[in-house]
Formats: sequence, structure tokens, C-alpha cells
Amino acid sequence: MSRASFSACIFLALLVVGGGILGLTGPAVSAPSQDEQEARAILLEIDDLWRATSSQGMVRMEVKTVNYTRTMRMEIWSKGKDKSLVRIVSPLKEKDTASLKTGNTMYTYLPKTDRTIRLTSSMMMSSWMGSHFTNDDLVKESRLAEDYEPRISFKGKREGREIIEFTLQPHPNAAVVWGRIVMTVTTQGHLPLLATYYDEDNALARTIYFSEVKNMGGRLLPALLKVVPTDKPGEHTELVYESMRFDLDLPESLFSLLELRRR
Repeated sequence: MSRASFSACIFLALLVVGGGILGLTGPAVSAPSQDEQEARAILLEIDDLWRATSSQGMVRMEVKTVNYTRTMRMEIWSKGKDKSLVRIVSPLKEKDTASLKTGNTMYTYLPKTDRTIRLTSSMMMSSWMGSHFTNDDLVKESRLAEDYEPRISFKGKREGREIIEFTLQPHPNAAVVWGRIVMTVTTQGHLPLLATYYDEDNALARTIYFSEVKNMGGRLLPALLKVVPTDKPGEHTELVYESMRFDLDLPESLFSLLELRRR
């Protein structure tokens, strides 16, 4: 993986959903149905599940491919919906490599060369640190609650558990790569269980599993996220939340280029 493809912050409210766009001109838009309103409300709730007004935490990422297995630990911060920072703690080889997202701009700092790189939008779907997550996943560069329109496609009991299933279709002008996303959450608490991503040809591209629900920072959260690519049998990446704190008084200076370069 090239250095330029490394980026971003890791706030995995990774997949979520929501939204509809109310046109300001043109033909009148019909009011959303009760199911559509419910879907949008729940998906907006999930969208901020790991984020809140601000957050700080420690995360472990384990990557398994046909060629290698590797583990990294990192500290993560976020503030609002458009500021996030991640700094790798271990292994020593990647220690102090950091990424910053502020607004629509993203930077990566490479300590070995003391170099800061500004990432372009074309890099967002690249692999993050050789994992099966993309840069877009980990920085939430595209906010699914704004880019997709949700529809409740199933509500009831499945495999002994009460669930709600959403099917997400992208808005016509949304700058996204997924042709469709299907997400399953618990009816009670609206915790994500499963998300499947389909490409523009409607072929399954990957599946993300959510499990090991724990109380972290006063919130019930899935502590384990596992992404399994369809086209790479036997490979996966696991993201494990070791600790999380929410609604902290984080200074604006934390999300700056000066802080990004700090060892």
C-alpha cells in the first residue's frame, strides 16, 4: 500500500444511514411516510452512536490476509461531525503516524520522513493501512445519513431476535460508490448487527458484522466490528474498541496541523 493511501480517523459509526433531500425549487416533494420518518430518525441516531458531541478512545485493529496478519493500536478523537484525529500507538514501525480530518480536508503525517500529505477525494476508497476498511469508512468522509435515503425493508423477528432492516439507496447526486446498503439493527436500542454493501452492479462487495455489546463511556456500543470482503475468501479485518469516552471538552487546537505533527 502506498503512503499516500493512508489516511483518516477512525470513528466507526462506520455505516449508517439516513436522510432525504428536500428540494428548494422544482416540483413539490411528497411528505415522507411514517416508516420513512422512523427509518431516518433511527439511522441518524446510529450515525452518531460512536461520536456524540465529542469523543476519545483507544482502538485495536487486527488485519488478516492471505499474506500476513498484523495488529495496530491507536488513539482516536472527534469533535462535532467534521473534526477527527487518529494517532497510531503501536507497533513501533508505524508509531506517531497520524491523520487529521477537519471539514472536507484530510491530512496524513508520516513521522519517518517528517512529511504531511493532503489527501484527495480519489484516495477515499483506498485501503486504510492495508486493512479491509477504506479511508472513507474510517474518517466518515461521506456521511451516509445525508447521502442515502432509507426504507424499512423488514421489521420483525429473525433468528430469534427482534430486528429492523433498512435498505439504503443513494441520492441521485450523492458522491458515493455503493449502489445499495442493507443494514440490520436491533428493535430495542437500535444497535447495529449487520451491514451489507453492494456495488453499482448490485453485487455483494462486503459484509460488516457488529458484536460484543458493552457499556463504554455510559453508552451501550458494539465493541467489535468485523469486515469481510466478498472477493477475498478467508480475509477479514477486526476493529476492537478498548475504551471510549464521550462529550469531553476538547480544545479546537487538538484538530490542527501543529497537533497532527506532534510526536
